[in-house]
This record gives sequence, structure tokens and C-alpha cells, in this order.
Amino acid sequence: MESGKPVRPSRIGAELPPFYCPLERDLIHPEAKEAEARAVGWLDAFGLYPDPVERAWGLATHSADFSCRIIPRGDAEAVLLFTEWNYWANAVDDWQDSGAAEVRTAAVADHGVRLLRTLENPGAGVLPDGPVTRALADLVQRTHAVLSPFELRRFVEGTRDWLLGAAWQTAQAERGTMPSLNDFVAMGGLANGTRFSLTWSDVAGRVRLPADMLYAPALQALTDAAGFVVSADNDLFSYDKDDHLEPREVNLVNVIAHEQRCPPAEAVPLAVALRDRVLGLFLRLRARLADGADEPLARHLEALGHYVAGCIAWQSRAPRYASPRNRHELPVPGARFTIRYADVPSHAGTEPPPLPALARWWDQEHA
Repeated sequence: MESGKPVRPSRIGAELPPFYCPLERDLIHPEAKEAEARAVGWLDAFGLYPDPVERAWGLATHSADFSCRIIPRGDAEAVLLFTEWNYWANAVDDWQDSGAAEVRTAAVADHGVRLLRTLENPGAGVLPDGPVTRALADLVQRTHAVLSPFELRRFVEGTRDWLLGAAWQTAQAERGTMPSLNDFVAMGGLANGTRFSLTWSDVAGRVRLPADMLYAPALQALTDAAGFVVSADNDLFSYDKDDHLEPREVNLVNVIAHEQRCPPAEAVPLAVALRDRVLGLFLRLRARLADGADEPLARHLEALGHYVAGCIAWQSRAPRYASPRNRHELPVPGARFTIRYADVPSHAGTEPPPLPALARWWDQEHA
């Protein structure tokens, strides 16, 4: 309740479905509190948020909690820099998702290209001056100082994924169309920024895989599968945050509801079943790659598990999702979801779904 008015009910139900996640859970970096305090001090020093309300919603992302749960071990300074990147990226993401009239595909694409060129060429001068650009310049300068050329290339690729995915989703909304499930599976998850995040998992853990191993088809399929699961979970946790938008937000639940011509609540079990099938593949493929893996690969595979499990724990505790802005004037302190874990997947089959965009992932299981 807020201001004496009842909170609008969720279209997908009052309770989230159980999450199948037989991975190590509830881990967090021991320097999480310090990382949060230092990151918030950095945000305030650059004046990233224009007023106290925007600051409250920016901090409600719990970006430090996200960073420290998906990287529960490793170099604290790398985790801090990653945390600051996440606060900054969430500020951009909120602009992209705002539904404001000026946030058109052209604007998102133009900003994305300028951001990428700034990452690759810090002195390009292609972004307008202001607190967001000055904070970005600081991030880029420190990132170039810390990352190797190969790590920097990985990070740029991950950022490109995020920005291309955001532009694609904006284009769908601008057209007033809902993509097919196969199109969404192929392209929607890019906006999740999986490779943006996983670069920092390896940087913090000082894991340096050779390029031929990192970009091998099986490890790329595993990475994509992890990204799909995290994206599907985010579409459940964030559903209420965006359910005021028209046309409806392009997310897994709405895509399935549109394709099956059913209400969103009836699409949720179908979304969970697909998510569980992909997670099952992830677990089997990860086990195959772990068999006989050397230490760097083993640690990289472990980090992928932290990414999946840590995102569930973070999202369940983030007021950004648990007390969304379209229902509350300010984030509700301590707001969180009550989550349940399932002992078995909702879909036990090991066969691939009838979606061409996923077929290559299953091909790698026995490659």
C-alpha cells in the first residue's frame, strides 16, 4: 500500500513461480558493503542523479549486490569498478526503457554507437558534456588501465551486445509489434549484457582463457544458455516494473502470451518450462566441459554458475523490482520477493525445443 491506495495487482500473479537452480547459492563477495559505500560515493561525486528521487531509484537497482553476488570471490578493486559500471549502465538502461517520446530507435542507436566509440577511443569527443559523460570518461580511463587488450575487446563486445539488444527491443516497441518466440530467443537476450558482466568475472578472478577456448562453439553455447536463463528470470522479476507500457514490453512472458494468444499469467508456466529446459542443457553441457578441465577453464565454468544463481538472489532483494516505480513514488526500503526453489525442473525432457535459434546449443552437448 502507498498513500492509502492499493497497489495495482500483477498480471502474472501475486507469487513468482519456483526457481529450479541446483547451483551453489547465496554467495556474496566479502567486500560487498565496502564496494557499495565506495560506489555510492563515486556516483555522488559525479552528480550522476539530478535529484534525490532519481538517486533513490538509481540506488534501488542494488547494483553493488548484483556485482558482488555474481562475483562472490576475486579482486575487490575489479569488483568495485564493475559495480560502478553497473550503476552507470542501469541509469542508461532506465532511459532506454522509459517509454519517453524522445527514446526512439534512432536515439538509442545513435547513443549506442557514440558510447561504443568512446569505449574504444576515449578521446573521441562524441558524447555531450554532462555528469553522465564525465562519469563514463572516468570509467573508461580506469578500465583501459586495468584490462588487457584482449579483456578490453571482450568488454567492448559485451557492451555492443547490450546496446544492439536495447536498440532491437526499442524498434519492436516503436513498430508496435511483438516478435516471434524464435526471434526473441535469438535477439532479445542481448540486452541482458551477459558478456558485459562475464568479462568482469574473469578479470576479478584473474582467469585468462586463450581465445580459441573462450570462443569455441561449446563454450559460446554455454554462455548463451546462461544468458537466456538470466534473461528469463529477469523477465519474471521485472514484469511488474514495465507492465504499464503500451505496446507491451518485449519480454519472454509477453512474447509467449502473444504467440499462444493467452493472458500473461497463463504464459508464465510456458516461459518457466522453456527456461528450465535451457538450464538443464546448461548443467549438462557445463558438466561435459568441466570433465578434465584445467584450472582456468574450471574457474570460468564456476563463474557461469555464480552468474545464474547470483542473479536470482540479487533480483529477489532489489527494490527496483520488488517495489516498482510504476506503483510507488519511492522505492520501499527492504522490499523483496519471497522466492521458492524447485527441486526438479518443470520440464524434465532433454530434447531441444522446436526453436531454430536454440538448436545450435543442443548440438554442442555431444559435439
